[in-house]
Amino acid sequence: MNVACVSGVDLLMDYLEDVLPASERAALDAHLAGCPKCVAFVKAYRETPRILREATAAAMPAALGASLRSFLAAQRGSR
Repeated sequence: MNVACVSGVDLLMDYLEDVLPASERAALDAHLAGCPKCVAFVKAYRETPRILREATAAAMPAALGASLRSFLAAQRGSR
């Protein structure tokens, strides 16, 4: 990433929440129009909540949960 990319990352959250002043948003839009790396970064950033939801939507199998609880209890007991 170049200097413009790095400074743009600082503005990313405000950009995605659409709270940047119009002039800053326009400048960031102009940068995105010519920077495939930043476009990919924004796309990945936007996809993160969906990926997290999908990753945590699966229920843990009961046997695995029991094994994990036993392991954690043993770890607490060894301190």
